[in-house]
Amino acid sequence: MTGNEWQALTKQLASRGERRLVLVEGEHNQVFTCARRILEQLAPAHGLWIGEGERNPNPALQPLPATQARQRLGTETPLVVWDGWQGNPPDALAAMAGTIQAGGLWLWLMPPLAEWANFPDPDYARMGLPASGHHPFMARLADVISDDDAVIRVTAGDTDPRPAFLSAASAHKPFQVAGTPDQERAIEAIVRTGQGRRRRPLVVTADRGRGKSAALGIAAVRLLQGGRNRIAVVSPRKDNVASLFRHAAEQAGMEYHRQTALQIESGATLEWFPVDDLLASRPEAELVMVDEAAAIPAPLLKQVLLGWPRVVFASTVHGYEGSGRGFNLRFRTVLDRETPHWQALTLEQPVRWSPRDPLEPLVNRLFLLDADARGAEPTGDISIEDWQPGQANEAELFRAFGLLVDAHYRTTPGDLRQWMDDPDAVTVVARQGGDIIGVLWATVEGGLDPALAQKVLRGERRLKGHLLPQSLANHGGDAEAATLRMLRVVRVAVHDQCRRQGIGRKLLDCARERASDIALDAIGTSYGAAEELLPFWQSSGFATVRLGISREASSGEYAVQMMKGLSDPGTAAQQRLSARFAEQWPVMLPVVWPTLSPELVLAISADLPPAAALTAQEVTELEAFAYGHRGFELTLPALKRLTVQADVATWLLFSGDAALWARCVAQNQSWDVVREIELCTGRKDGESRIRFLTKRVLFS
Repeated sequence: MTGNEWQALTKQLASRGERRLVLVEGEHNQVFTCARRILEQLAPAHGLWIGEGERNPNPALQPLPATQARQRLGTETPLVVWDGWQGNPPDALAAMAGTIQAGGLWLWLMPPLAEWANFPDPDYARMGLPASGHHPFMARLADVISDDDAVIRVTAGDTDPRPAFLSAASAHKPFQVAGTPDQERAIEAIVRTGQGRRRRPLVVTADRGRGKSAALGIAAVRLLQGGRNRIAVVSPRKDNVASLFRHAAEQAGMEYHRQTALQIESGATLEWFPVDDLLASRPEAELVMVDEAAAIPAPLLKQVLLGWPRVVFASTVHGYEGSGRGFNLRFRTVLDRETPHWQALTLEQPVRWSPRDPLEPLVNRLFLLDADARGAEPTGDISIEDWQPGQANEAELFRAFGLLVDAHYRTTPGDLRQWMDDPDAVTVVARQGGDIIGVLWATVEGGLDPALAQKVLRGERRLKGHLLPQSLANHGGDAEAATLRMLRVVRVAVHDQCRRQGIGRKLLDCARERASDIALDAIGTSYGAAEELLPFWQSSGFATVRLGISREASSGEYAVQMMKGLSDPGTAAQQRLSARFAEQWPVMLPVVWPTLSPELVLAISADLPPAAALTAQEVTELEAFAYGHRGFELTLPALKRLTVQADVATWLLFSGDAALWARCVAQNQSWDVVREIELCTGRKDGESRIRFLTKRVLFS
């Protein structure tokens, strides 16, 4: 044994601009012994160890918990050694593969491929999935790997683990990391945006390794050297912008020391901000660059878009924290409405590795990062049917998951595993001409023991899974709701060319039938409240039973929970929860949800059970206010009661002054605030218009 085969392999890979997965498979202890021998031969200067710290097989490896793997996005490493026995969260696996540089290796320590389908992965318990039993997701991963000739498979127990020799290199010149014509076009487009007219944002999308962050950094310095004074950078985490600032420092002729603020000779600055800090401090900047935009909630992106004169959004197409394609599709409506002259640019050519690199397509196949539902426009009759992702062929799984990606830009590889391996999942698809054009994914939850439900209500227990019943018990204060068995709709997705044809409602109707077939008590959902989504659920008979008290990290929106009873206990719970929420709504709204959009304020108000009829005293007060004989503050309690009368909120939604009423009456905003956001010119104007609305409601 020469001991040089592994080092020769990495040199050959570096020359070719390629990376490889090295699967070390076998019995646990033998796999570790084998990995240590390989690492002794590799003699790495540095790398990452994802596993228990005390089992680190080489002192050159930096230990990193799997839960922190995604924080490495935007960085590079020559070597990742991953202990599969400590758990295999798909999002983290995919993210770490994206950080490996040309010539690098991903050593994955796992049981034999034949055992993956029944491997008791510890990460399943973290997600509320059963670790034992058959796992279609892991079985599929094993099939994909076994079919890929570029994977280097090493069987633990071999006394001399050697890599298979690569085929002879073609006549290409040695690979070097260098800019591409694609990247230069991106730099020029970013510079044009930074120097150009206001309100013309640029959206840059690219797969990993295309030089997107480098283009941002280079363009930023060119802009500062060309006369711009301050450019702000935003990303989900500071680590995400390491590449951007490294390339910016090189462009400016400065040393890079992992700083996230640069000042060039002229005094002009490039500085990173967390998105919350940027929006809170509102620093003056001629340009804001948003990197990894798909990982930032859409409402916050909209605030950035409207808060600065020039904005560049950059996002990964097939992301590990969310899909850039889904971001583009979903955020496009905001861009079209607010800044119709926005522009888009996509980077195709890889910079950090060769176009012939086999690791990227392997990771894409493993985690369906390139899943796509697009294609020829579907034709033919529409049918609705039950479907199981774990038993689907690859083409249909690819298309169905692509629909979920397009419908929700936070769709990740972890969602794919949850969907395929949840034994309580219910999936319904819509087909047209044989093609899947719609998907509904749901899961059965609840059925908790009454004693356990009481502990959940008191906050003494928190179970894995059971999102909706636990929330209704703990936050909604209704322990009995957690004892019911209900179907929670996780996602509904319809092909973008087939929307507004009632397909989503047909999917929902079918899911409701399935829930009734298996004697569930209710069907419900929990999603980020958005005014365009609420009518879909309301028109399907779902009642609002709760609104989250803080914005979700994933969507930046408040979670709205809706429910439709199917059995007598389920209907009773729906009515009970709706009534309780209706009581809380007028009191909590101005305190907990003072910035909720006016459209949502009135849409939710319209969905509440009708309030008790106005008293004669309240009617008298409202009439006096309407004719200018009573002050606004004295009439405010009666105005709030008027808002929740039957059909009033629905009428107000279409009145033309819905925002003014919602802000002043329902959310207690001051006249100064509503004037600043240009809902009225001042108190006199605002009161006059609210008096007019009151008169119309009372006497129309």
